[in-house]
Amino acid sequence: MVEISEVRSMFEKIKAELSKVIIGHEDVVDMIMNAILIRGHVLIEGVPGTAKTLMVKTLAHILGAGFKRLQMTPDLMPSDILGVNIYDASTSTFRVQKGPIFADFVLADEINRAPAKTQSAMLECMEERQVTIEGTRFKLSEIFTILATQNPLEYEGTYPLPEAQLDRFIFKILIPYPENNEESEILGRVENGFRAEKFEKVGLNKVTSLEEIAACQEAIGRITTKQSIIDYIVSIVRLTRTWGGLLVGGGPRASIGIHLASKGVALLDGRDFVTPDDVKKVICPVLRHRIILKPEAEIEGLTPDTCLKSIMAQIKVPR
Repeated sequence: MVEISEVRSMFEKIKAELSKVIIGHEDVVDMIMNAILIRGHVLIEGVPGTAKTLMVKTLAHILGAGFKRLQMTPDLMPSDILGVNIYDASTSTFRVQKGPIFADFVLADEINRAPAKTQSAMLECMEERQVTIEGTRFKLSEIFTILATQNPLEYEGTYPLPEAQLDRFIFKILIPYPENNEESEILGRVENGFRAEKFEKVGLNKVTSLEEIAACQEAIGRITTKQSIIDYIVSIVRLTRTWGGLLVGGGPRASIGIHLASKGVALLDGRDFVTPDDVKKVICPVLRHRIILKPEAEIEGLTPDTCLKSIMAQIKVPR
C-alpha cells in the first residue's frame, strides 16, 4: 500500500521530468495528474501550437505507459478506433483486430474534427472501460485514460462534441498562450537544439511504474471528506441548475466529479482530508464543459468560468 506522502513525492518527480520538455502550464499538469489519480478522462482545449500533444506524449514516455495516438479526422470510422473482426484465410476463422483504443494512454488529437458518430463510439470505453466488438466484450487497461485535445469551436472544420461525451470527461482544461518569460525560454531551448519531434533526447527518466500508478489510484479511497464540504459541493452544483444565466446546469456526474477531483487535489498535496479550497480549485475544470449558457448571457459576454465564479460567490464556504 502506497503512503499518501509517497504519492506526493512520486508526482513531484513526474512533474520535474515533465518540466524538461514542457515550460509553464503548472496548473494544467496538476489537473492531468489529478485525472490520472481519479481514473478520469481529460479534454484539453487550446489554439494550435500550445504543446497540448507534446505534453501528453511526454507524460506517457515518463510513465512507461502504453501509448496510442488517434488523429481524429472527418472520415474516421468507429471501427478505426475500436477494432474490427477480420477473416483469417489461413484458419478459415474470424479474429478480432484490436484498434488503437487498447492502450494505457490514448491521445485523441483534435477530437472535435471527427463527426458525432465517430466520437460516440468512445462512450462505452470512457464510462465502463471496456469495448464491445461484434457482441464480444474486451476489458481495457486498469489505468486507461483518454486525453483528448481540441481546437476552439470557432475554428473551421470543427464539430461540437455530443453532450453525453462531454459529460464523460472529468476535466476540460484550457491552455492559454505562454507568458512572455516562458515563450523566451521556449525559444532559448530551440536555439540550443531542442526539437519537439525528438523530445526523448533531453534525457527523460522513467520515475515510476504502472503498478505504482495503480496503487496511487487506490489511495484516493483513504482521503476523507467532511459532510459540510459534501453539502458545499451539492449546493454549488444545484445552483447551476437554477441560476438565471444558465440553460443547463451540472448533473449528478458533475457532483461526483467535483468530489473525486477534490480528493485528488488533497492527495497530490500530501493530505488525507479535503478542504474547501480543494473544491474551489476544481469547480471550473469539472463544470465548464457541462453547463450551457443562455443566449442572452453569451451576448452579454459571459463565459462558463465567469458564471461559475458568480455562483461560487453566492454559496457560503464551510469552516
